[in-house]
Amino acid sequence: MEATEISVLMLITCVSGTLLYSRDSPMGSLAFSRALRSLLMGTAVAIAAFLIITSPLGRRSGAHMNPAITASYFWLGRVHRWDAAFYIAAHFGGAVAGVLAARQILGGRLSAPPVQYLITVPGMYGSRAALLAEFSLSAVLFGVVLYASNHRFLSRFTPVFVAVLTVLYYGISSSIAGYSVNPARSFASALFAWVWRGIWIYFIAPVFGMFTAATIYVRIMGSNSVYCAKIFHDRRSTCPFPCHFVHLYRQGERRLR
Repeated sequence: MEATEISVLMLITCVSGTLLYSRDSPMGSLAFSRALRSLLMGTAVAIAAFLIITSPLGRRSGAHMNPAITASYFWLGRVHRWDAAFYIAAHFGGAVAGVLAARQILGGRLSAPPVQYLITVPGMYGSRAALLAEFSLSAVLFGVVLYASNHRFLSRFTPVFVAVLTVLYYGISSSIAGYSVNPARSFASALFAWVWRGIWIYFIAPVFGMFTAATIYVRIMGSNSVYCAKIFHDRRSTCPFPCHFVHLYRQGERRLR
């Protein structure tokens, strides 16, 4: 399920990026500004992420679609070590499969500049700025996910928050591939483009950013305030994790009494 989810996400990312940025795209004649293209790109990826998270597959697996998220939940004790290992393997394999499928559909338009498989490389401000940006964006994303998904009222809106942040992140991005927060996403693009410049940033920064967010959350809210590793917990789908989400609703019921 996780492999399928990130594969679909990468396919949509590649298709959207090619439509918006390829010189051979039918949308090329529309003369969009860079800011508008980034906004449209973010909207497309955000809608895809929202639909995947709320889909039957996403509800069942937890819709991590990101090795850094799985690693963070493992560190928080909400994912078994073998589940974490297989989830991460599925993320990398699924991301590669998604880009491969996009290449079969889009052909040379996906590989040609400026699309170039939507690779993530440091922008005009260099590696340090890219490292800080990826770290900060990852920390904020996972911090929002942790707080919302473990809040009795806000948990139902977690997919919406993820979508809004995705649009915002793409909107403030200074290049077509300056936003990742996902090691598997960056790896898959780099593998096909065979461009590895700065790839270490997109492996290290998301993991440490999300670990930092998890540490701050636990310090403030307590270690028992992480009820489940699902991004969106609907209480109907079977949970594959050490799950205590029912306690969150029992606390709310006791308060109402």
